[in-house]
Amino acid sequence: MDFDVKDISLAEKGKLRIEWAEKDMPVLRQIRERFEKEKPLKGITISACLHVTTETANLMITLKAGGADVYLTASNPLSTQDDVAAALVKEFNIPVFAIHGEDRDTYYKHLYTVLDKKPNITMDDGGDLISTLHQERQDLIPNVIGGTEETTTGVIRFKAMEKDGVLKFPVIAVNDAYTKHLFDNRYGTGQSTIDGILRATNRLLAGSTFVVAGYGWCGKGVAMRAKGMGADVIVTEVDPLKALEARMDGFRVMPMIEAVKQADFIVTVTGNINVVDKHHFENMKDGCIVSNSGHFDVEINIKALEEMVVNKRKIRDYVDEYTLEDGRKIYILAEGRLVNLAAAEGHPAQVMDMSFANQALSAEYLVKNKGNLEPKVYKVPDELDFEVARLKLNTMGIKIDELTQQQKEYLASWQHGT
Repeated sequence: MDFDVKDISLAEKGKLRIEWAEKDMPVLRQIRERFEKEKPLKGITISACLHVTTETANLMITLKAGGADVYLTASNPLSTQDDVAAALVKEFNIPVFAIHGEDRDTYYKHLYTVLDKKPNITMDDGGDLISTLHQERQDLIPNVIGGTEETTTGVIRFKAMEKDGVLKFPVIAVNDAYTKHLFDNRYGTGQSTIDGILRATNRLLAGSTFVVAGYGWCGKGVAMRAKGMGADVIVTEVDPLKALEARMDGFRVMPMIEAVKQADFIVTVTGNINVVDKHHFENMKDGCIVSNSGHFDVEINIKALEEMVVNKRKIRDYVDEYTLEDGRKIYILAEGRLVNLAAAEGHPAQVMDMSFANQALSAEYLVKNKGNLEPKVYKVPDELDFEVARLKLNTMGIKIDELTQQQKEYLASWQHGT
């Protein structure tokens, strides 16, 4: 079997960690049990560019149980868990091409390798797989039934491709499922980002000034968790509605140029470029700790910072200290990459259970609707979203009410008044 991992001898440790995560993924487990019986993905080749973590491993195992030939590469060089990659290869016979800390050339070599498998379905986290396929491997497009995308960043990219008329096959925006972005983005990113910052720095959040750039679902989660740990939270935004929402939720709101003067911590979660830029570094408080939890490492302009400093050193794992000419020190976590996956372990399995259940069901949906979908970005069908929520509630022992026939008729009627 073709694969490229750091150390295959790490497989036993990785297998135990995969089993630990699986215990908290009961929705995906139920889907896997059905897939094993029905084999809805039989004969389908799936190339996935996702974070190589214990939770992703359970998704890969589920897809294989459904009959698919699965190939996995990393969507971020610093998020790969080498023991998990080894376990997938040795224990589950799933080819993986990912090494923690791999350079850019290796990252793309691995990406090209999984594309060479001629996928029928692509799975993306950030959009690199589909983007590369469209730009460099258009010969493979006739084989592709469709793709899925896990992140806000990737969905933005593919909607732009659709708008420009260059998207060649349907893509399901898994990120836009309610059971994904309302939970994964908010509760998952909220907890795992704080986890990454604390593991990297061992600093106290209580009493600190904590700046969150962006008040989408990820930003809401980070702000909520920072506030819960006693931080004074400032939100920066460009969207007046989100800025108003942040203020009504009890947070201070101001431009980044003002926030950096007070910030002990800054986290970017916008999906945009240069959110923390040169003029922000020039006005930044001494000792500020800056991190990113958006998908790509573009939100903090580290290149501009490096041109301003007189000294740089790694003071802790995942902490780079930059000293400016005036003596101020600025700390960048995880090289500006996803701090929750680079310095910690990413989202808890309980949250990824729903996200990856959506991935598995979306792959099945693409196969069932082969040839019936246009080259557009689609939301996860409501019936799949509701099914994931229903299964999750069942695993939590929670029951809910059902509408009576009278209530259904009332809601469907326009004739009933006051």
